Amino acid sequence: MLRILNLLGPFLMFQMRSLLMRRFGAAHNVCSAHVVVKSLTCPLSSHANSDPSQKSLSPALTPQASPLAALTVSGRQFERDSYTNITDGIIKRMSRKLHQQKGHPLYLIKERIKSYFYKKYVGRTGNPVFSVYDNQDPIVTTYQNFDSLLVPQNHVSRLKSDSYYLNSQYMLRAHTTAHQTDLISSGLDNFLIIGDVYRRDTVDSTHYPVFHQCDAVRLQTQHELFPEEWGLSVFEKRPDRRTEDKQAEHTVDAVRILSFQLKSTLQDLAKVLFGSDVEYRWVEAYFPFTHPSWELEIKHNGEWLELLGCGIMEHTIVKKAGAGDRIGWAFGLGLERVAMRVYDIPDIRLFWSTDSAFLKQFEVDDPFTPIKYEPVSVYPRCINDISFWIPPEGDFSQNDFFDVVRSVGGDMIEEVSLVDQFVHPQKKLTSHCYRITYRHMERTLTKTEVNEIHEEIGRRATEMLGVTVRNK
Repeated sequence: MLRILNLLGPFLMFQMRSLLMRRFGAAHNVCSAHVVVKSLTCPLSSHANSDPSQKSLSPALTPQASPLAALTVSGRQFERDSYTNITDGIIKRMSRKLHQQKGHPLYLIKERIKSYFYKKYVGRTGNPVFSVYDNQDPIVTTYQNFDSLLVPQNHVSRLKSDSYYLNSQYMLRAHTTAHQTDLISSGLDNFLIIGDVYRRDTVDSTHYPVFHQCDAVRLQTQHELFPEEWGLSVFEKRPDRRTEDKQAEHTVDAVRILSFQLKSTLQDLAKVLFGSDVEYRWVEAYFPFTHPSWELEIKHNGEWLELLGCGIMEHTIVKKAGAGDRIGWAFGLGLERVAMRVYDIPDIRLFWSTDSAFLKQFEVDDPFTPIKYEPVSVYPRCINDISFWIPPEGDFSQNDFFDVVRSVGGDMIEEVSLVDQFVHPQKKLTSHCYRITYRHMERTLTKTEVNEIHEEIGRRATEMLGVTVRNK
């Protein structure tokens, strides 16, 4: 499920984009590059078509016409517009489907989760109740990703700075929950959705613009939840009011039983993934598509870490999907987050490695085989700083810059961090300095190639984001 961020103000009020830098050069005598370029504002996108059948309720910007050619993704063509911000690097990763590659660590985690649910929930005939969908198209409508899940129109996740858009009507799913309504509408009550999701985010060892999620839904009728002799009801005869503990349509008894079922299911899942002695705790949370909602945290290496988000599904969503006689729970967790802890994988970029020395460590027939990642080798890092003035118009996002860095440097970029900022007293312009850490996962980088990449990042940032790179 979607990692929900706090609400921002009105959606049309884009967050002030302030990221600039003091100098462009080597901060640690490792690599250096010096460039000065004039400010040149260039949009990242152009014009869009609309899909009347599933039109989003709240576009962040008004699409504007553009002469740019249509965008081709996965063999389909999409008209570009002012929303278009998907990059070639992201498009290339769409075909990788790491969770389907046998012997990959994400595949092993997926198989562990499937095995648990197959055994946990069995029907009268002895067959698994849950079905698995791990090949859903990651291209979805904004309606599927947001509106069908009651995501507020001013929610930060709708911003271009947070999601990848093909145009104003189509995007790459930001969570596998985007398929929830369609699968319920098709008549499914119990299912797992597993796949790649896409978000624009920070650059470090635990964040990557593409990661993988497992989403689950379990719906039950009055008969399935309560034996007739209990005399209990799932729904209020006269829906009263919504409280912190339940939705207006649900009875207290139904929510209590369902909450116990949900939490016990996920506590046992945590034990399957991390061992029977794992420490866990529940934290109240907020998600647009569930109420009440919780996050499950586990203790790992002495720290509490969020494992997943879950809750009782909003009845409005269930009813619109044609299952109004049912009550359900849902949860979502990230496969990389689990795999990094289970296998002690230190860097999220490793999941995308094609190095046989890495992949061979996970070539096992039994997904429950204990494995601890052994580093093949550790290559030296190279650190360069880049400083620039932010455009005075303020139309700048930190995630836009991160995308530029990733587009140029790819997986050679280990981390990008803001290390300094100041406002010029006379010009009233803001400058930020970013430290870019370069490290290849499979070989040693040369100073020359790092400097060339660093200079290209400066040129691209100038052309695409309208910044002015500062001299040392």
